[in-house]
Amino acid sequence: MNGPEIHVEFAPELLLFVPQARPAGSLKTATDGVSSLGHVIESLGVPLTEVGALLVDGREVPVSHVPAAGESVTVRTVAHPQRVTGAPLRFLLDVHLGTLARRLRLLGVDTAYEATDIGDPALAARSAAERRVMLSRDRGLLRRRELWAGAFVYSTRPEEQLRYVLDRFRPELRPWTRCTACNGLLRQATKDEVADQLKGGTHRTYDVFAQCAECGRAYWKGAHHEQLEAIVERAVAFCDERRCG
Repeated sequence: MNGPEIHVEFAPELLLFVPQARPAGSLKTATDGVSSLGHVIESLGVPLTEVGALLVDGREVPVSHVPAAGESVTVRTVAHPQRVTGAPLRFLLDVHLGTLARRLRLLGVDTAYEATDIGDPALAARSAAERRVMLSRDRGLLRRRELWAGAFVYSTRPEEQLRYVLDRFRPELRPWTRCTACNGLLRQATKDEVADQLKGGTHRTYDVFAQCAECGRAYWKGAHHEQLEAIVERAVAFCDERRCG
């Protein structure tokens, strides 16, 4: 682009995407005089999924605004909580976010997950077809136009990832109601119904079971239950503070 030059200032959280704007948090860039402000911001590296209010010389404008020479643009980050309208709140996670997917399912949040890399076009198409919010650390994926909605997961640590998603979207939590393997809903089951999945010690020790209505996987309060319970308790306390749901 070699047209009108504008000054762009970014919220601190967005500087991850725009290293050329550091340390001042701003830069000057040339535009072509016809592209939208949204296109300009994306060309600088920021997915529009992460962009909140856009201010031009102090007044809010839409992403379709065509910047003129000398304008001063402020790019804010998405406000929390972010409300996604038009469909029930549910998520789709890519292959790199398996632990986050299991923890969201543990909390009863509708979470689809692709355990293999099916490619960005297929992920974006599924997001659109099922109206799911795409969660990913892949900036290219989040720039695909066909996405229903999306969000960048900033941390690589599962505990921080979970807190971020809970804070940004404030989903309703229903712990222990979904299968962590396939996202299906759980139902109470008798020992006889799941006997073929139980080893001798488990069969003798436990009497309370649940089973996934989709894949048939059996659940009981086994050796790892205390660890899972701690994850649930921390998440519920975090959400109570932020009034999720």
